[in-house]
Amino acid sequence: MSTPPADSDLCAGSAADPDSAPVWEDPIPLAGPRILAPFPLPALPEWLREFVAAVAEETQTPADLAGCVALAVLATAAGGRTVVHIRGNWREPTNLYVVVALPPANRKSAVFGLLTDPLFEAEKQLMEARLPLIIEAQITARLAKEAADKATSKAATAKEDERDELIASAAALARTAESITVPAEPQLLADDTTAETATTRLAEQGGRISVMSAEGEIFDIMAGRYSSGGSPNLGVFLKGHAGDRLRVDRQTRREYIEQPAVTMGVCVQPQVLDAIGRSEAARGRGLLGRFLYSLPESLVGRRKIKPEPIKEETQDVYRRNIIDLTLELAEWTDPAVIQLTPEADAALIAFQERVEPKLAARGGTLGHIADWAGKLAGATARIAALLHLARHLKGAHTKPVAEATMLDAIALADYFTSHGLAAFDAMGADPTTDRARSVLETVRVQGWSEVSKRDLMVKLSRSEFPTAADLDPALDLLEEHGYIRARTAHRSGGRGRPPSPRYLIHPRLTRQAAP
Repeated sequence: MSTPPADSDLCAGSAADPDSAPVWEDPIPLAGPRILAPFPLPALPEWLREFVAAVAEETQTPADLAGCVALAVLATAAGGRTVVHIRGNWREPTNLYVVVALPPANRKSAVFGLLTDPLFEAEKQLMEARLPLIIEAQITARLAKEAADKATSKAATAKEDERDELIASAAALARTAESITVPAEPQLLADDTTAETATTRLAEQGGRISVMSAEGEIFDIMAGRYSSGGSPNLGVFLKGHAGDRLRVDRQTRREYIEQPAVTMGVCVQPQVLDAIGRSEAARGRGLLGRFLYSLPESLVGRRKIKPEPIKEETQDVYRRNIIDLTLELAEWTDPAVIQLTPEADAALIAFQERVEPKLAARGGTLGHIADWAGKLAGATARIAALLHLARHLKGAHTKPVAEATMLDAIALADYFTSHGLAAFDAMGADPTTDRARSVLETVRVQGWSEVSKRDLMVKLSRSEFPTAADLDPALDLLEEHGYIRARTAHRSGGRGRPPSPRYLIHPRLTRQAAP
């Protein structure tokens, strides 16, 4: 074990000699607790902002919870019925995947109930309006089948000279009976559901369905916990977010959805993020990159015992607006197209220019979650369209999205970026940081004041660092954060193997290891 240098030597660095004892500044923590942005309530339209704030007050929950669920409610009303045209061939559907991570005892069910009740009422009204059509189609289908069955029976017992004509008549009646479609009962919302059921619901409901849950068991389902052999079926959730064509062709059923639109608004316990982060299927196929994450601070232990109740007028306005928006969009078969004003597009372009450099794999603050951050501009456009719909409850598709609405959407995107970074920290999305921690721990245990790359490879796990090249990103990160400094390696002569790179270790680590 190397002897730590004297404290006087630590301040004797010389600019002319980079290998002399350097002056060390405090290292920058690798991934300390992130400062999470507060939910930007002013970004919501006034009627929605007032209700979200009132729900948060009455339930004594973070505004983030009601705010995120409110966005999912808007996406439920609009998903599959509207798209936002950005520029060129770039269009985005208006469905969202939103997940809020909160510990137990945070009254999540109460918040979900208050926000989603109008959707169930709208669903009931859609059912009442469609019921006569369903009954008429059922009766017509039954009569047509009975007529086809009678014609088939008659053809089967007919005389030979009459059989051909009767068979043709029976076949025509059978085709008619087969062509009659009985409309499905309208359904906007599904609770936790399997991938197979979600696909069927999409086919029945004209390509859209929403999964809203205060418990978030859907994450277990997506992770494959209830699938045969534990292998998750993610196709419907991947394509249902992007709007890509979905075709299911199996022995038991055949279904085809041209533009599937799945919306998800779920709440999970924080440890669930860690669990799904270990799902190679979810991570590898890009499912985690489709969610907008919120990790609000729990108010448990600091809640008011007698908070202000929601004003009846505030709740009535929210209820009426959500129902009206849902019913107005429900009958659209070809999605209504929402345009951007030139000013809104310019604001989005400026946002993209701000985000793009952060996606760099090396040095970009979002580089380790580029799969998620690369979808951020599209998510921002989706949010802008939803805010636009909430501000113009009637005929929103006839008006373009204003610059102010896009700036509000960007404020929400910045919020979700802050929380997304924390969520991916919890899911272990940055392997370089994890490996750098392993190197730090090894250095602490060994008590080195200086170390070579070769010495590190001897002590580190080969499962984590299969080759010396795998060590380089971790060492670079530690050097950037001031834990180590590369030292010039001098060849002693001869043609042998070049000397292993050496690093000076921050004296704080050496002192921590000293007995």
